[in-house]
Amino acid sequence: MSVIQAVFTAITITAGCTVNGSKPLHHQCVRYIKLAKTFVDYCGPTVGVTDPETGEIRTAQVIVAVLGASSYTWAEATWSQQLEDWVMSHVRCFQWLGGVPELVVPDNLKSATSRACKYDPDVNPTYQQMLEHYNVAVLPARPRKPKDKAKAEVGVQVVERWIMARIRHEIFYSLASLNQRIRELLERLNNKIMQKLGYSRAELFIQLDKPALKPLPEASYSYTLVKKVRVHADYHVEIDKHYYSVPCSLLGQQLEAWISGELVRLFNQGQEVAVHPRKRTYGYSTRNEHMPEAHRQHATWTPERLLEWAGHIGSETHSYVLHILNSRPHPEQSYRFCLGLLNLHKKYSKARLNAACARALETKVWRLSGIKSIRKRSG
Repeated sequence: MSVIQAVFTAITITAGCTVNGSKPLHHQCVRYIKLAKTFVDYCGPTVGVTDPETGEIRTAQVIVAVLGASSYTWAEATWSQQLEDWVMSHVRCFQWLGGVPELVVPDNLKSATSRACKYDPDVNPTYQQMLEHYNVAVLPARPRKPKDKAKAEVGVQVVERWIMARIRHEIFYSLASLNQRIRELLERLNNKIMQKLGYSRAELFIQLDKPALKPLPEASYSYTLVKKVRVHADYHVEIDKHYYSVPCSLLGQQLEAWISGELVRLFNQGQEVAVHPRKRTYGYSTRNEHMPEAHRQHATWTPERLLEWAGHIGSETHSYVLHILNSRPHPEQSYRFCLGLLNLHKKYSKARLNAACARALETKVWRLSGIKSIRKRSG
């Protein structure tokens, strides 16, 4: 008798059905064999990890994934159930399996669904983007429908009783050591013979689930946060206190940002409109082609060129221009003002313009109209 025949026979007996009888075989295993399906959920209990220097205990969450046909089980500890931990746990699970399932069935936690709904839940866009990278479909369990995630709940119970109960008195000094211990016990769990079937989870995985897994994609996945951003009046969007330009025609539009460790990609209605290297400090990343025509005319100017010109007019003019450049969040925003100021030497002499800048510094006048008024009053 083959493994698959043995599984069907055991399930038929358990379900109280006969293969040729009038009662239908209502167990889900037949569907699981045709479609590699993975159920994912978190355990309720947590595991303590002790800081070796301070003795402080930090709790770790345990996530569990169960393959539908074989009940082959994977688990790992992470610091939280937050989005990045949730997404990257899936990536490590797929790598551990050596392939990708057709379908993932998660619980309705916030990292999986932006809006829980019985009929049409909104999948978290960051989670969705990762699953699309692996070409995996997602079907969140329906709220208050325990049968949707029965496999996950059973798998969680098995991990809690078979793994977490065994390590409850052990001391771990790092997340890595905890996960090493979990992997050791997982191997024992998956190789343990299941009484009703006469086969282990590992044996059933090789025969049932593994052939249905799709190959891993050639390109590795890099965690990418997906979020909505609004284009400001200066044709930039703000991400972590850094400002990235987009085409000025998109002023006021809501865009989708894909934020990875290396790049910021911006999309408008599914079409990529801008790509920038990721920056983690305050500042601006501006591309000339995104600027309005009037701004492009000043694009060849730099703070250094403006300060050099101001220095030729006089030290007070240099100090005034330096203040103006430093007072704006984006230096380019002050270029028009500085060029207008420096060109006043054509109307007045350099000495008179420098004197006006000195007076403006004393009285804290930071408007071009104020400089002109000072010049008029001084004759």
